This record gives sequence, C-alpha cells and structure tokens, in this order.
Amino acid sequence: MSGRRTGATRSRRPRRLRLPAWTATLTWKSAVFITVMCCVLAALLGVLVHTAVTRQTVGHAREKALARLEDVTAAYEAGGALPPRSGIDPPGLPEPLRALAAGGERGTMVADHRGRPTMWAAAPADGHALATQIDYSQSARVINGMDGAIVGSSLLAIGATLLVGAFSVTRVTRRLHQTARVARRIGAGDLDARVNDPRTADPSRRQDEVAIVAGALDTMASTLQRKLVAEQRFTADVAHELRTPLTGLSAAAELLPPGRPSELVQDRVRAMRALTEDLLEISRLDARTEQVDLDVHELAPLAERVARASGPGTEVRVAGDGPPVRVETDKRRLERVLGNLIANAHRHGRPPVVLTVDGPVVTVRDHGEGFPDYLLAGGPQRFRTEGGTKGHGLGLTIAVGQAEVMGAGLAFENAPDGGAVARLTLPEYVHLDHDDEEPPHSPTGM
Repeated sequence: MSGRRTGATRSRRPRRLRLPAWTATLTWKSAVFITVMCCVLAALLGVLVHTAVTRQTVGHAREKALARLEDVTAAYEAGGALPPRSGIDPPGLPEPLRALAAGGERGTMVADHRGRPTMWAAAPADGHALATQIDYSQSARVINGMDGAIVGSSLLAIGATLLVGAFSVTRVTRRLHQTARVARRIGAGDLDARVNDPRTADPSRRQDEVAIVAGALDTMASTLQRKLVAEQRFTADVAHELRTPLTGLSAAAELLPPGRPSELVQDRVRAMRALTEDLLEISRLDARTEQVDLDVHELAPLAERVARASGPGTEVRVAGDGPPVRVETDKRRLERVLGNLIANAHRHGRPPVVLTVDGPVVTVRDHGEGFPDYLLAGGPQRFRTEGGTKGHGLGLTIAVGQAEVMGAGLAFENAPDGGAVARLTLPEYVHLDHDDEEPPHSPTGM
C-alpha cells in the first residue's frame, strides 16, 4: 500500500520556460550585454553627477538662506522691522524645522510652500522659531533639467553604443556564419568549398580568432581533399588495372576441362570481375562525374521487371488502385539501385522478400535480423558486413550513391516486427494541364 501511495503522490517537475531560438545567438547575447553594461554605467554616472550638482546647488541656496537669516536675527535683536518673507513662526514653516529651532538650534530645509519649492532657514528666538525663506524654484528647475539631460544623454549614448556594437558583432557573426556554411558544404561532400577569409590571404595583416578558425578550416579541407582524391585515384587505377588480367584469366578459365575445379575457378573469376566493376562504379560516384539521363517512366512495371530479373523469391506489391504513378528518373540507375537492394535483402536477410510500390516510394523489406546499428546511424560502409554473411558492403554503398545522383532519397530502417527496410523515394512526375504546357513543336525537316 505504501508503494502505491508514494507512486500516486509523485510530484510533477515544473516545466522550464523555453526561450526562442534567436535568444541563443551571439548577436542577441552581445546586445543584451552591451545594453546592461551601458545602463549600469549611465545609472552610475547619472547618480554621481546628480548628487554632486544637487549638493552644490543646495549648498549655495543654504548659504544664501543662512546669510539672510543673520540679517533677520540682527533686525529682530535690534527691535526693528523684520525683512519681507520673514517672521516668528511664519505659516508654512515645516514642523521638523520649527521643532529644531524651538530646541535652540539653527537649520535649513527645502519644502513646498504655496506650490513652489522654498528654502527655509530658522533660528531660536525666545522659545519660538525665527524663520526666513527664499525662492528655490530656479535651483529646482536646474536640478530637474540636469536630470532630464542625464537621462536623454544616457539614452542617446546607449543607442549609439548599441548601433556600433551591433555593427561590430554582426561583422564577426557574419564571418562565423560563412565559416559554418562552408563547413556544412564540406560535410555534404563539396570539397572545393573554402572560406577564403581576406585576413588569411595577407600574412602581414593581424588575424583575429575568426580568421584563425577560417584558415584552419580551409587547411583541413585542402588536406582532406588531397587525401580523398589520392584514394579515389588509387581505387580507380587498381580497379582499371585489374580489368585486363581478369579478362585473360576469365578466358583461360573457360578453357579448363569440365569439372568441379573449373567451376570453382570460373566462379571466383566472376566474383573478382564483379568486385572490380563495383570499385570502378564507386570511384566514378566519388569523383561526382556521373551524368544523369532523366526521363519519365511508370514506376510499378519497372520495379516488377527488376524484381523478376533479380531471380525468384521476391514478392511484388503495388499499393492503391489509382492511375499508374510516373516518376522522372534515370531508368538504368534506378534498376541498379533496386537490383542492389533486392540482392542485399536475399543475401543478408531471410524470406519473404517483399518489394512494395506505393506512389513514388519503393520499399524493399526482408524478414531477417535487420540492419546493424552502425548502418542505421551512419549509412553503409564499404567492405564492412556483420554476421558472417558473404559480401563486400559495396552494394548498398552504390545504391546510396546512385540514388543521390538521381535526386532520390534512400533511407534504411528496421521494421518493428523484425526485418530490414530500405525505402527509396523518387521525384514524382506531375503532368501539367494542356493550357500550361507549351505547344508541341512540329517537325520542320524535309
């Protein structure tokens, strides 16, 4: 019972407030930092200036009020008439100042009198307060005007600093974004992409951190390109050089007397020739020199022909009863991709192998153990297979390369109930209305 009660009363964690994505940018953080620092600096300077000017203004008015109080005190002690705006316990005298004077001390105080700022000065006089007042309006206007000037100048300074800071930070972030775009292009296979930061081209110029990063990225891309080109050239040269001796070996194997040894030799020769052709094809795909020959084809009949040509044991399913789906693709490359996917399913999976056509999507599925984790995470790798099965890991690599050349998407996943699933998505051909199409050109030849 206690376990159930504990589970029932489990408290929910409060949901954290998710800020917009743009608040994580360097520009936003720099703007906030500059604004906060400018506000703090403006407030500090404003307080210092306000305090200094107010102290000076109040001190000058206090000295003036005390000097007038001395004249009033002298007139009071001489028994003469008191100057204007002076008197014993005059109306409007602040109570704290009245109590201070009644206690035998002199003092000054600023207070509103009849809606105007007034500087009062009071001294003791026979148990009463002898007080005088002077107009403090001009001094108050000076202080208020100074406060307004401080606020206005602070806002202008903050705005100007933000503009200059945003301009400087934007120049840095623009260069960082350019470096990131080049890095993504290199990751996508464009090894000719370079940042070419002007600061790295001139060694005499002082380089900042962004230029150092850009230069390091360009150096890495150049080194990587040289190594990959060398590997591609080596693979292509080896595969090309193997063609001639393999052709002679194949011809010599056919001259052997019939028997089991002859069959083994011919089988191995065919395997080596197929491997050589695969290596040549991969080298062409790596060099990105393949030219695609696009045309419009009905997908279902083409997929059925590939399945039949791949041998028995492949079930073909066409989803939907609508009009036939046509795709714009390279027929030869599509047949190559589907043939490799079906061959891989038969070689590494278990029957039944099912090819399904659903719109512009072709799915090849087996019912074996599924694709290994490394393939799902990073795609097929050359010369890597698992589970003791035969093969060189080149079939799926070629399928991925040919799909990319055709502009199709090839994804690998495992079915929830077991089995490997390869899904090829082709660009569907959309037939335009006759009004939108250009009129056919009539032949002009004679």
